Amino acid sequence: MDMKSNNHQQQQQVLDGSDIVELVENEKVFDKFVEQKFQQLDQDEDGKLSVTELQPAVADIGAALGLPAQGTSPDSDHIYSEVLNEFTHGSQEKVSKTEFKEVLSDILLGMAAGLKRDPIVILRMDGEDLSEFVHGPGYEIELVSVFSELSSCEDASLRDCIVKALQSLSVDHGMPPSNDPWVMSNIVEPIVDSCLDEEDKREKSASQEKFLEAFKRVVERVAQRLNEQPVIVAHSENNFDGSGVRRLLSNKFEFDKALNVALETIPKDRHGKVSKEYLRAVLDTVAPSATLPPIGAVSQMDNMIMEALKMVNGDDGNMVNEEEFKKTMAEILGSIMLQLEGNPISVSSNSVVHEPLTSATFLQPTLNETEEPST
Repeated sequence: MDMKSNNHQQQQQVLDGSDIVELVENEKVFDKFVEQKFQQLDQDEDGKLSVTELQPAVADIGAALGLPAQGTSPDSDHIYSEVLNEFTHGSQEKVSKTEFKEVLSDILLGMAAGLKRDPIVILRMDGEDLSEFVHGPGYEIELVSVFSELSSCEDASLRDCIVKALQSLSVDHGMPPSNDPWVMSNIVEPIVDSCLDEEDKREKSASQEKFLEAFKRVVERVAQRLNEQPVIVAHSENNFDGSGVRRLLSNKFEFDKALNVALETIPKDRHGKVSKEYLRAVLDTVAPSATLPPIGAVSQMDNMIMEALKMVNGDDGNMVNEEEFKKTMAEILGSIMLQLEGNPISVSSNSVVHEPLTSATFLQPTLNETEEPST
């Protein structure tokens, strides 16, 4: 993302996972962190965590991975189940503090590795960039182009057109994401309604001149609102071009190691065979090693995975030996690699942060305690 001003540069923070690594590697602080979280989760105070008591931790970890809330997507729910299974090993009814610490350490280090690969930039939006944009030389030209592209505005109200046009402004303009529900209900809608009288709100087929005049009033008011109450936005950009998959497939030792770790938790029959229905679960476990997102996180990637699974009849449920299973996994990853090399997927996301952010509010305030006070 192009940061347009020095001031903007000074108001960003990059989360690269180093704080998480520092937390986990500081034994004294991490033990305190685990103790606090364990006590918060252990509602019946029996010294162990039930599946129900683990749910808040699983939800926070899912949020840190960028997943939608549980119950909103079958693919994401599968990942939530996998996280829970990491704690319970798929069968335990209760988890001890020692087990909780071990699994949490592995998960947090995995998050840190992901942030190191794809850092998150935290932006403080205070209205300065947005004000510079609206009073800059290129503003009117850009907005004329926006208005000409809003074909749906021919029959829509001026209010609806302005709301839609605001969605064309990005964090590069200094505008928080308008499609964020909080931004829409707390900034966009109240300001649009306050800047238009009742007649203007209902007016349809407004002229370009009237649209530009009303839109400028709204944007200036949004900039003023941000100056009074800045908004924190988490921005991330990921580019999946298949290079990570190629690196993994070209290193047989690392590929076998990743598959062996993934297969440890997969059930086998008495002959040591594995059902192909677990291909998706193993792929999800191997994904970080191949620089791929979790299944359910990127819809375009999910479509590629579905195509690759169809190619190997991944849903037929047949039992195969481990070597054949690994060969099939290599074919799936090879197919995904070729698809990404031909059509890379770029994902940019912006979300409003309402609390101090590391990789999840689950880690606060302990990360601040990793710095030992000077004596």
